[in-house]
Amino acid sequence: MERQIVECVPNFSEGRDKKVIKQITDEIEAVGGVRLLDVDPGEATNRTVVTFVGSPEAVAEAAFRAVKKAGEVIDMRQHHGAHPRIGATDVLPIVPVSGITLEECAEIARKLARRIADELAIPCYCYEAAAMRPGRQNLAVCRKGEYEAIAERITDPAEAPDFGARPMDERIARTGCTVVGARDFLIAVNFNLNTTSTRRANAVAFDVREKGRPEREGNPITGKIKLDAEGRKIMRPGTLKATKAIGWYIEEYGIAQVSMNITNIGITPLHKAFDEVCRCAALRGLRVTGTEIVGLVPERTLLDAGRHYLRLQNRSTGIPKEDIMKIAIKSLGLDDLRPFNPQEKVIEYMLDADNAAVGKQLTAMTVKGFADETARESPAPGGGSVSAYMGALGAALGTMVANLSAHKAGWDDRWEEFSNVADRGIKLQAALLHLVDEDTEAFNGIMNALSMPKGSDEEKKLRAEALEQATLAAAMVPLETMRQACGVFEVCRAMAADGNPASVSDAGVGALAARSAVFGAGLNVKINAAGLADKARAAELCAEADRLAAQAVEAEAEILKIVNEKIK
Repeated sequence: MERQIVECVPNFSEGRDKKVIKQITDEIEAVGGVRLLDVDPGEATNRTVVTFVGSPEAVAEAAFRAVKKAGEVIDMRQHHGAHPRIGATDVLPIVPVSGITLEECAEIARKLARRIADELAIPCYCYEAAAMRPGRQNLAVCRKGEYEAIAERITDPAEAPDFGARPMDERIARTGCTVVGARDFLIAVNFNLNTTSTRRANAVAFDVREKGRPEREGNPITGKIKLDAEGRKIMRPGTLKATKAIGWYIEEYGIAQVSMNITNIGITPLHKAFDEVCRCAALRGLRVTGTEIVGLVPERTLLDAGRHYLRLQNRSTGIPKEDIMKIAIKSLGLDDLRPFNPQEKVIEYMLDADNAAVGKQLTAMTVKGFADETARESPAPGGGSVSAYMGALGAALGTMVANLSAHKAGWDDRWEEFSNVADRGIKLQAALLHLVDEDTEAFNGIMNALSMPKGSDEEKKLRAEALEQATLAAAMVPLETMRQACGVFEVCRAMAADGNPASVSDAGVGALAARSAVFGAGLNVKINAAGLADKARAAELCAEADRLAAQAVEAEAEILKIVNEKIK
């Protein structure tokens, strides 16, 4: 299962006093599972934009603590700045990064807003995807009149906050209100041009940005701007939805760029923006030489780009993530201005770098290292992890045959057929590799439960409950390994029957590895189920394990028959 990661970008109404700002960011960093990415104070605006990421639960907790601290150290009665604002924590968006939808982030935002209102007595509006009333998707509507208008709006049924509405009091006067919401990930990106002309870069920016350019009479550059009946400019929209763009010259690089914000990567992904800027630049005699990503991006942004360019080449997309990432980097020209390091630009990778346990993961070891670790006298990793790894190898072999078939000379018209099989195989491989570590973690859970105190009756009760839950988890993980390994047979069967005949033996070995994975994991299901106090649940687990094992025997026999016939 894909890990859930969200981003939070709160804006605090203090940009001058670094000690105050640090008190707020210290609260964020004190929460485990959160990475503080950026702190950007502005003196003129008297406002600081903070960016942090982590699991949904950790981010929500860090956001709550930050709002609480901001309400303690910022007095809105003394605040003045150039930027619109309504509270000490002015705006607080939750942004999906991976493994979570915008709708789920909206629900997190609403719960957070309610908690802030209930526990901190700070009234909250909900905006964008979390909006609870028509029109409040727009931040400006929620912030109408800013802090100074709160006293008048807060008791008006049509203007009151979604949570915590009450007559103006000393607490509200100090903290103001907070606008909590959910929005899609915003990407800031610059497209490098082989020109020094800001005017030509602007022309390309106006071609593509959603707002477009004003319609003019006669000359499209110098002609009089057309107005509608109400005196507003008539705009000719650009070709890319959910984008804002402008052209500028960067003295440091000696080139002009199209600078763009993509406000919804679901509507306009990065690769679509790049291709369209390339097309419009070419129409004006220009060439895009590369791309500069400002800040960080979710992993999916670059993987989607890599898969897009692989499909244009009629190449399989069922390959390791690292290989897809390399295609994206080269296709988008991300290393045009400087070397591009995904470990420093991809949010998920930065979180992994912060996780001290990553270096201890079995899947991070070399093949020899994994074998040596298994051979040591410690009981983990054991048969469950090894079974999951055998399943991953089976999936990898089936995927290899699919990729060899997709690239086989004379089979170009079938590349997509094999790419689809490879996609399934690479997902199974990833799931089974995850289970390698999960199985060892489940065993460690049992050891932790066994080490709990048992001096009193209450302690014995808690220990028994924890041990039952840990034992159930230790049975469920290998059962999931069996399910995933059974999926490998589909890939190997397809490749044994229709894949590159020169690699049919590899499909057969993949099936053998999958069967071993199923049978090995099945033994681990049964030994852990035997330790459950809930015998009915144990019987259910063992019955499913037997069913999956029988399915594996049948699938393996079918695949080996195909393989042996082709070898003959």
